[in-house]
Order: sequence, then C-alpha cells, then structure tokens
Amino acid sequence: MLEEETNTTSSAVDDNIVTLDSPIKRGKTEITEVTLRKPQSGELRGVQLVELLNMDVASLIKVLPRISTPSITAIEAAGMDPADLLACGSKITGFLLQKSVKTEASLVA
Repeated sequence: MLEEETNTTSSAVDDNIVTLDSPIKRGKTEITEVTLRKPQSGELRGVQLVELLNMDVASLIKVLPRISTPSITAIEAAGMDPADLLACGSKITGFLLQKSVKTEASLVA
C-alpha cells in the first residue's frame, strides 16, 4: 500500500512539471522546466480568483513565483514565452478546481 501511495504522489508531481519551449536564462544557467505546486489560500493574496481562472497575465505573473520550483521571479515570469505562460496557467487553473469538477469534466483519470 505504501508503494501505491508513493507512485500516486510521484505521478502527481510529474503532472505538475511544465517543460518550457523557451528556457529561462539566469546567468549561465538555463531553466528548462518548472514544477508547480498547488497554492495555499494565503499565496493567492492580492489576486482575484476569477482573473486567475481566466488566466489573466498579471495574475499569473504574481502567482508563479510563489508556487514554482525552481522559484522564478516576477521579472522572469513576465519575460516568459507566451506558450510557456499558457502552459503554466493551465496547470494553475487546474489547481483551483475541486476534484469533483475535474472528474465531471473528464480531467482526472
């Protein structure tokens, strides 16, 4: 049973990885993928949930640094390729939906 829980946790983390089409350059380092985690309510302060669900660019730029690993800055988020920002936004909006809504929309296996 412990093995099943580990596999479930591992696949959930894998589902939260966004591979960037245009890596973020930080000095000599390139960030090619970002892992996003579900935000806690306090990490959503200063952001209207409706705007986040609508993938408002300013809202995404505000939330991404709070939930990304490696942690990206707001300036880096603002400089992201639009396709990468959209991919991150899709993950974030998924975090805001209840499991029952995801199941009804066939978003969960």
